[in-house]
Amino acid sequence: MPAKLSSVTVVGLNVTPIEVEVDIDRKSIIHDVDIVGLGDTAVKESKKRVKSALRNSGFKFPQGKVVVNLAPADLKKEGSLLDLPIAVGILQASGVLQRADILALGELSLDGKIRSVRGILTTLLFLSEIHYEGIVVVPEENLREAQMVDGLKLYAFAELKEVVEFINGVVKYEPVSFRGIPPAEYESELDFADVKGQAVAKRALEIAAAGFHNVLMRGSPGSGKTMLARRIPSIMPPMTDDETIEVLKIYSTVGMMNSNRIFRPFRSPHHTASSVAIIGGGNDAKPGEVTLAHNGVLFLDEFPEFRRDVIEALRQPLEEGTVTVARAKMTITYPARFMLVAAMNPCPCGNYGDPKAVCSCTPYDIIRYNKKISGPVLDRIDIIIQVQKMEFDEYFSKQASESSNEIRNRVIAAREIQYRRYAGYNFSTNSKLSSKLLRHFIQLDDRSEDILKLATMKFNLSNRSIDKILRLSRTIADLDKSDRIKLNHVAEAIQYKTQDHL
Repeated sequence: MPAKLSSVTVVGLNVTPIEVEVDIDRKSIIHDVDIVGLGDTAVKESKKRVKSALRNSGFKFPQGKVVVNLAPADLKKEGSLLDLPIAVGILQASGVLQRADILALGELSLDGKIRSVRGILTTLLFLSEIHYEGIVVVPEENLREAQMVDGLKLYAFAELKEVVEFINGVVKYEPVSFRGIPPAEYESELDFADVKGQAVAKRALEIAAAGFHNVLMRGSPGSGKTMLARRIPSIMPPMTDDETIEVLKIYSTVGMMNSNRIFRPFRSPHHTASSVAIIGGGNDAKPGEVTLAHNGVLFLDEFPEFRRDVIEALRQPLEEGTVTVARAKMTITYPARFMLVAAMNPCPCGNYGDPKAVCSCTPYDIIRYNKKISGPVLDRIDIIIQVQKMEFDEYFSKQASESSNEIRNRVIAAREIQYRRYAGYNFSTNSKLSSKLLRHFIQLDDRSEDILKLATMKFNLSNRSIDKILRLSRTIADLDKSDRIKLNHVAEAIQYKTQDHL
């Protein structure tokens, strides 16, 4: 009778339960392992790893033809996490191992050790949600991820022999103890106290961090754009438990959970990156940088130097917070709710608008360079600021700059106001406030409406830009701990949104 046990396959962030069936035909003159069920190359190669792992663990490989079926047969399976369930199934079918209701995950090395695999946390969270009642076996190398999930009969092993001893009851092993999701930490190595001057830029970045708004910084080379951007994580509020789980699921799936510390994501891809690297894709529809920056910061330095198709592809994730990767074999939607921070020079030489430097670019060069960032993309950016070079006296000033800790405390206070305001909704920050709910949460007095109307007429603002200004005004009011949006809040928001029209 064929042996049966459970496992899963992970495609994107989606976990699908599968059944591993093993049958041994001892009368067959062909001694081989045949794996069926639409497995990828890693799955097909598993028979060689399993054979060596069984022999080097002291188990005799059964004589005859071994057929392994991965059901359902029409669902594509990928990855090396099916090594362990296949090996356990063969041992159960050959009578070495007792039959038990277990779900196994893990890659086998040739000497029988169980290696870590991607997607363990994603899988365990899924099993916890569906209230799986069987025994779950995972690699000991994935113990840190296993300790984050509660409600499962979970065991972690380092070798195949330990799994056999446990199932046969020869040795008693303790289940994995639940330790919960570790709190996300602050990025403390870089501090705004190290930045001299730049009061306007610091204020804009504080507003952006408080409301999760997108930012574009323009300025000459050496004015401090990159230095400011790399310090943004130090003023971001701590991630909520839900945000932390979302981030960890992504990083578990792509195999990037190497550090013992958890930070809010900060991704800074090079400007030569392709659209597949930024948005996601490839043969296996892998997530890109926009997904790896989910709930964090995506910093694009030298913004106009990115390929045009890459810049334009940012439209969907900036607007919807998700990105859909469509390929011939699959279509996967990944989360991509990030805070975009972009930096660019005002022209190819970088000196346009600098009162102390001569610009060598022609008017045509300047226009062509700035047109690399299209209107629809600029429309999706909440804050646009000019970063000026520091004066000599500012550079050597002995006046202490405000620290990241002081700025972060104000940001946290403003974010807590938003959490309370939007409790019960599927968003928690002002930047994600839908157009439908804008009028419900934001009311302007007559003077504020008048100044917004004047700005709309003067700068020919789109409906999306007006919505952005209203959301910005709400964030500025929250930083000011004001229930009402005042004239000065709207005026400051208009200033940040109309820089590209000046």
